[in-house]
Amino acid sequence: MFAATSAASPVRGIFLMISAVTVFTVMSAFIKAVPGVPAGEAMFFRSVLAMPIILVWLAWQGDWPHGIRTNSIRNHAVRGLVGSAAMGLGFAGLKYLPLPEVTAIRFATPVVMVVLAALMLGERLRLIRITAVALGLVGVVIIIWPRLSFGLNNTEALGALMVLGSACLAALAQVFVKGMSGTETTAAIVFWFSLTSTGASLLTLPFGWVWPDPGEAAYLVGAGLVGGMGQILLTSSYRLADAGVLAPFTYVSMLWSVVIGYVWFDEVPTRPMLFGAALVILAGVVIVLRERQLGNETTARRKVRAKGLQ
Repeated sequence: MFAATSAASPVRGIFLMISAVTVFTVMSAFIKAVPGVPAGEAMFFRSVLAMPIILVWLAWQGDWPHGIRTNSIRNHAVRGLVGSAAMGLGFAGLKYLPLPEVTAIRFATPVVMVVLAALMLGERLRLIRITAVALGLVGVVIIIWPRLSFGLNNTEALGALMVLGSACLAALAQVFVKGMSGTETTAAIVFWFSLTSTGASLLTLPFGWVWPDPGEAAYLVGAGLVGGMGQILLTSSYRLADAGVLAPFTYVSMLWSVVIGYVWFDEVPTRPMLFGAALVILAGVVIVLRERQLGNETTARRKVRAKGLQ
């Protein structure tokens, strides 16, 4: 655990980010290992078992209970429902597609987020951003095209569309978080999302939950526990280093998904998938670097104005 007052430490932040994406990849593998369990039920285990870990962490950070106070339950509810839908679609897609392919499609999230931020938050779409978005979308098409070419009625096409929908909804959820960041604490955002996703998962109960066997139960419990740990690692990493520094290291999950997919599920990544993933990752890195550059320019202008030079 890391105290809320931890000093900036980019190296430790990078280590925690790599640990977080590794843990989340393992969580996805656990969910994939129980194809007979409905996605809503898997989401319930992921959410409810993460809650105790998150609550202990918030108490350790000194953010309980005051840290979860909110200025708008409605905003958290909307963000939580959108994020829950993204999680559910992602879990459902894992049943139909190889793990590396799911991971690669999910990398479209920052690309879609750029477009949504322009539409919803009024952020400007400059040439570099537009080029990166186009590059990322080409990469996504390359990844999912072999699945769609067999027709929309096959399960692989359904899985590809589910995961793509998950990535788009995750981008929308992040736009909501970005809009809330000025009034809501990180602790509140983490807590209320976990609570909302737990409640949302229960709404799927009438649609055919199953009683898991001991092996399936173990994977579901493991997904919940490592999911909670991953959330803590992710949040702690952002306390120690800037988002622009950490973002490129999220793509380590591609490496882990290829290794785990090959060793655990006998999945061999195809050339189109790897090429498309490379384009999407490149687009994401370009967007991150551009955002960081714009952030530095904004900071510099503020310093100049503060000194009365403008």
